[in-house]
Amino acid sequence: MDYQKYIVRDPEVCGGEPVVRGTRVTIRTILASLAEGARVGDILEDFPTVHEEDIRAVIAFAAVSAEEDLPVPGVPSIR
Repeated sequence: MDYQKYIVRDPEVCGGEPVVRGTRVTIRTILASLAEGARVGDILEDFPTVHEEDIRAVIAFAAVSAEEDLPVPGVPSIR
């Protein structure tokens, strides 16, 4: 998924934190809601400016970010 068309950073919006395009809803807020057990439907009710594809984009963004931050596993040694 091309999350870049759904997520933006603007220094004038929420201090430059990544947000869902066209909203002031940060990706951190959506990820925290998911981590606390909120369902997609719950988030959509809480943030009516957010759509289901926005939430999928936030998850994709988090997955790519996690890949970049994870240490590369070492090559196993042969004994």
